[in-house]
Amino acid sequence: MDFETFDARGYRTVDVRTGYGEWVADYENTVEDVMDLALLERLVEPRWSAVSRAADLGCGTGRTGQWLREHGVEHIDGVDVTPEMLDLARRRGAHERLEEADAAATGLPSGAYDLVICSLIDEHLEDLRPLYAEAHRLAAPGAAFVLVTFHPHFIMTSGMPTHYTNAEGEPVAIATNVHLISDHVAAGLGAGWRLAELHENVVDDTWLKIKPKWERFRNHPFSAAYTWREDS
Repeated sequence: MDFETFDARGYRTVDVRTGYGEWVADYENTVEDVMDLALLERLVEPRWSAVSRAADLGCGTGRTGQWLREHGVEHIDGVDVTPEMLDLARRRGAHERLEEADAAATGLPSGAYDLVICSLIDEHLEDLRPLYAEAHRLAAPGAAFVLVTFHPHFIMTSGMPTHYTNAEGEPVAIATNVHLISDHVAAGLGAGWRLAELHENVVDDTWLKIKPKWERFRNHPFSAAYTWREDS
């Protein structure tokens, strides 16, 4: 679904590589754990310490990779399209292998991972199907695919794209798309995944301590986490 229909900000929009390349200097200070990492804490599946090798798609600065390492995942490969983000991820040191590549065409080995994970990247994809298909290609039998996403309801209700403030103080949007939950279900099932778990995160007191101006969004769903399973 075209985000332009909902856009309430009218910011100048740039592509993903340009946007994250400029945002990288302040990214770690602006992305809150409650957006994504808090949802990973709520998942029952997978059991993180039982994961042998993970593929981290759209790994960015390595936040997700670091979280995985802290929860017992020892071997993690990551890909991202933005060299500047990968430089930070390398310095962080959570990944064994880092490659500059698209999350939907990683070049990583087939069937090699018992966990594939991506966080807060799918809104930048026009079509979800290549991402779900690539995750399925990478997955070993019985593997999990964990996807954390901005909730489509929040994107539509707030009219807010993924955005940052550049060095000149200008707010800039990064190309944003709206994918309904049904779009995720169709893409996942179509790629051969089985949906095992789904959590939705709402704007609550924890959120409002960080962003008190969001009181008008109280109890609106903000993000979601899916666990998909590859049948053995």
